[in-house]
This record gives sequence, structure tokens and C-alpha cells, in this order.
Amino acid sequence: MDPVTLRTERLVLSIPTAADVDAITAACQDPEVPRWTTVPSPYTRENAVEFIELVTGWWADGIETVWAIRKNGVLAGMIGLHRIAEHPHGGDAEIGFWGVARFRGQGVMGEAARAVIDFAFGELGLARVSWRAVVGNVASARTARSLGFRYEGMLRQGLTGARGRDDGWIAGLLASDDRTPVEWPVL
Repeated sequence: MDPVTLRTERLVLSIPTAADVDAITAACQDPEVPRWTTVPSPYTRENAVEFIELVTGWWADGIETVWAIRKNGVLAGMIGLHRIAEHPHGGDAEIGFWGVARFRGQGVMGEAARAVIDFAFGELGLARVSWRAVVGNVASARTARSLGFRYEGMLRQGLTGARGRDDGWIAGLLASDDRTPVEWPVL
């Protein structure tokens, strides 16, 4: 699949390039990024270079779509559809994201995620998008809830990363859902 650029009122989502290496490296120094995601810690410039190479391959293979989120030309975060799978009754993928500290609390991630979800259900024709987060990642959970995801439970030791296994929250959004936020028992 060729990389696709998505645009919203305030944002441009496009494939990360070599021009983003320093901004990605700087953003991943924020301890909140590796705390809640699978990015390496410590995060080096070489990690960013390797990440960009991986993203290019993922797009080409059609297994993941990862976008750099840019606000006024500045890196504001990363977002992607991971583990894209085709099924006879509609495919599925998992959404994942992290934000640059200075852009948090401005609705950037929700705006970017709405564009990615529209792409998932529209362009890719997926039937379901799932969301997972380490238990305690309330900011991510609030974003997912605001997008209409339905809380589906906790996966005991269900998430793995460099620090080992973590309990994980899981939620899902179906193409047929109206995306109206509903109550989550963990928020």
C-alpha cells in the first residue's frame, strides 16, 4: 500500500521521514512515552532512524499504517493502525498513539484519531478497530472513550514490552457503532 496523507482542520498526518528523526528522538525522551508505549527506553537517534525504516516497510506490506501527526508543521505525535488483518467478514486493526508533551490537552490526539478511524472504516473497509493500553493510562482511555470505543475489559498480563508484562485495558469500535461516548467502568 502506498502511504496516504490525512488532513483535518488543524493537522496533517503523513508518513514519518528522515526529517522527523530529531523531533521523534526528542519526543521519546519524555518519560511518559516509554511508560505507556512499547518505544525503547532509553530512546536513541538510531531508534528513530530504524523506526522510520520500519514504517516504510509496514506501509509497503500493508500490515501497519503509521502517521506522524503535525500541527503547523511541528511533530505533535504518532498514530497508527497496527496488525491490520483481512477477514472474510471484514478486517480489523488496533489503533495506537502517543503525543508530544507540549501538544497534550489540546484535542490533537482525538482529532488525529478520528481521521485514522474514518480511514480504517472507509478506505480500508475494516469492521473493527481495537484499542489497548496499559492499565492506568487514563489519558489514552479518555481519548478512546471520546472516540466512541466501548470498554471490553482487562487483559491480565496481556500486554508485553521491554519492562515485561502489564495488565491491559481493551476497548473496541465497530464500523456500525455510532461513536457516541458511553460510560467506562475504569474512568
